[in-house]
Amino acid sequence: MSASLPMYATPLTAGADARYWGLIRDGLRAQGVDAPETLSPPPSDLIAHWRDPQLVFSQTCGFPFRAVLKDDVSLIGTPDYGVAGCPPGYYCSFVIAREDDPRTTLSAFTSAPFAYNDPMSQSGWAALALEAPEVLRGPRLCTGGHRQSALAVRKGDADFATIDAVTWRHLEAAGETTDLKIIHKTSPTPGLPYITAKSGPVDILFDATAQAIAMLRPQDRATLHLKGLIALSPSAYALPLPPPVGAIAD
Repeated sequence: MSASLPMYATPLTAGADARYWGLIRDGLRAQGVDAPETLSPPPSDLIAHWRDPQLVFSQTCGFPFRAVLKDDVSLIGTPDYGVAGCPPGYYCSFVIAREDDPRTTLSAFTSAPFAYNDPMSQSGWAALALEAPEVLRGPRLCTGGHRQSALAVRKGDADFATIDAVTWRHLEAAGETTDLKIIHKTSPTPGLPYITAKSGPVDILFDATAQAIAMLRPQDRATLHLKGLIALSPSAYALPLPPPVGAIAD
């Protein structure tokens, strides 16, 4: 039995995440649902973790959800982070570059070195690969995380990167967006869904999570940027799959 919040976890969110899970856990237990006392640390194999039949609660990304998980897990709901210009429960990606880079349009970065966090990331790869694959014909650096992608741009290891809009807020809070600018915003797509095992009690989990968000103390809600929980259908995530990283010619 496990629960995790691996997608937006940072040292600055650890306390708020723990208290958030505590509220969800207590709400589940009040309804007779067994739940782990604490969150599990982010596992090395996230796909295996998400497919665990003993998974009580976690958060995944829209790309792996639609590509490899949808038949193995149940969708609880989608947290709303209040991303400007996006419907509730939706988000976008920010294409970023160095502040001193004279280029100001996405097309100007065509074939420039690009940093991305993971080839199965909606915000770090799929959003831009579906919207403007022609700009991704240059060298590509897989960094392993949005924070590392932003750092690669700041250091000059890449000219641009695509960052989850919610992660961008966390990077701002940590002072890690210095000398960076946003040059483009991708179209809104459904946000990172909360999931449970295929046989999980979805309705109880949805209610316990929505209640936990409402009960969060204001500072924790602000730290996590949580506004509410949205009941998006799994069909909302049925977007096209992007071309594989290696399929876009250099």
